[in-house]
Amino acid sequence: MIKAKIIPVLICMTVLAGCASAQDSEGKDKINVICTVFPEYDWTREIIGESEGVGVTLLADNGTDFHSYQPSTEDIVAISGCDILVYIGGESDKWVDDALKNAVNPDMKVIKLTEIAESELLVEPETLEEEHEEHEEEEHGFDEHIWLSLKNASLFCGAIAEALSSADAENADTYRKNAEEYISKLDKLDSDFEEKVQTAKRKTVLFGDRFPFVYMMEDYGISYYAAFPGCSSETDAGFDTVVNLAKEMDRDSLPAVLTIEGSDCNIAEAIISNTKGKNQKILALDSMQTVSKKDIEGGKTYLSVMEKNIEVLTEALN
Repeated sequence: MIKAKIIPVLICMTVLAGCASAQDSEGKDKINVICTVFPEYDWTREIIGESEGVGVTLLADNGTDFHSYQPSTEDIVAISGCDILVYIGGESDKWVDDALKNAVNPDMKVIKLTEIAESELLVEPETLEEEHEEHEEEEHGFDEHIWLSLKNASLFCGAIAEALSSADAENADTYRKNAEEYISKLDKLDSDFEEKVQTAKRKTVLFGDRFPFVYMMEDYGISYYAAFPGCSSETDAGFDTVVNLAKEMDRDSLPAVLTIEGSDCNIAEAIISNTKGKNQKILALDSMQTVSKKDIEGGKTYLSVMEKNIEVLTEALN
């Protein structure tokens, strides 16, 4: 069983470059925050609250998958001149590191989430080697979907609040208070998650899809089977994989096959068709990798997604 480990480290606030151009209602320059993925953006909005002195921008707001996002020239320029940058620091956004080389703001604060919570997958060396050979996984077996842990999210929000407080000392108390209140909501949801898993009939789930939820499963001691590791580029599962997963479903009497948002469900359907009962449900967990501006305007938030994920996971475990 793979184990996840959270190691708090110092916030990486790299000194780089830029200046904010937008202004608040009093004509002062706004602090310009750039976020690369939706969870970071939503956390930052919550911490800013009603403050008019901060503007926050989500780069990937067109619904493009996080892994295939291609930055525009405007994105590179925005990063080079922002006041605070929040990014994952994984394989999928390595382009950010290149963009930072041309930064023009000497006071920029860079929050690299992988340096705040080193959520490394601890596996036996021989197992990790086999995964590299079979799946060509990311270096060091690292899964970059660290925002799908509520425990990690609390760490990240604390880091964002401190960066905002440093950049805008006049409103530091507000940012810290907002972060404290939001983190309490994350902690409450984390406790709810824990309770529902502990009282569930089962402690195992099966994914007929890619598998970005390793941190969520590890946080609550849930065992799992998956067609692919992480967000593998593979899209078709072999016959043996499908049959083996179907056997696991039968053996553990699992009531549902899980997928991620936007799945075509082909693999999940194939797995179900190879089980004895052929009557399992297909349920989707939301990994928040393809959130669009329209979704945000419709009220989608990190908390609302995770609350829904609790409902889905609870159904899959009972």
